Amino acid sequence: MSNRPIAGTIQAVRQTEGGGFVVRRPFPTARVDNLDPFLLLDEMGPVVYAPGRAIGAPDHPHRGFETVTYMMHGEMEHRDSNGGHGVITPGAVQWMTAGAGIVHSEMPSDRLMREGGRMHGFQLWVNLPAAKKMIPPRYQGYEAHEIPSRVLSGGGVIRVIAGEVEGVCGIVETTSPMAYAHVTLTPAESIVFDVPDGHTALVHVFIGSAIVNGVEGDEGVMVVGDRSSGAMSVTAGPDGCDVLLLSGEPLLEPIARSGPFVMNTREEIVQAFDDYEAGRLGRIVATGSGVSR
Repeated sequence: MSNRPIAGTIQAVRQTEGGGFVVRRPFPTARVDNLDPFLLLDEMGPVVYAPGRAIGAPDHPHRGFETVTYMMHGEMEHRDSNGGHGVITPGAVQWMTAGAGIVHSEMPSDRLMREGGRMHGFQLWVNLPAAKKMIPPRYQGYEAHEIPSRVLSGGGVIRVIAGEVEGVCGIVETTSPMAYAHVTLTPAESIVFDVPDGHTALVHVFIGSAIVNGVEGDEGVMVVGDRSSGAMSVTAGPDGCDVLLLSGEPLLEPIARSGPFVMNTREEIVQAFDDYEAGRLGRIVATGSGVSR
């Protein structure tokens, strides 16, 4: 398979989210609103918290999309109004389909709060097609040992959360066709990311540096493939690299978004806020005072 053209690169920017934690975000920004079907990618940390200082995202609502939390260091405790609960430990993933609406929280585990420690992970938002925005909420949680992985010929490692990459099939059941993998490459090692024709193709470098289809990406740079055909060939720099590989079938539908809700029209957004404020998205124990429109 030939390499697909590169549409451009995105430099992630730092900003504060949730209860005050700092994220490194390639999108959405003032430059890039979304990369259909993906709505957001946040790198949480890396940061080392002192005992009693770890922070997270208290109770908040979502509707119309999916949130994916992948932890590499640290622990986050998930709770939601649909009864979902789990501690996301290093190497684990939580895939939450908000669908018609849910309230959830992601907070440091009791152990991380008590002892402190390193926190590093990613949160990805995946849009839902209009026909599935109001499906029942769903929670999928998998431990590190359940994530399919393989040691590459050059000594690197690939872990596949969703879809199929390098012959490894992910464990998560996705709502629309997509792939999500974490790849660690040794110096000068290469991997070929086959992406279906017409799909969005992304390679996000978050440790080290890499060459992607002839384009250099340093730490914090996302390389965006053209929505045509061809593969994304990734070669690690002199110190090796860690990258996220993402691909997905574009929905090509209108996007209306405000805060924690992503729908297709402004009227649907207004309805989502009304439903949340009326308590129709449920409660965990208690939610905050509200969300800004």
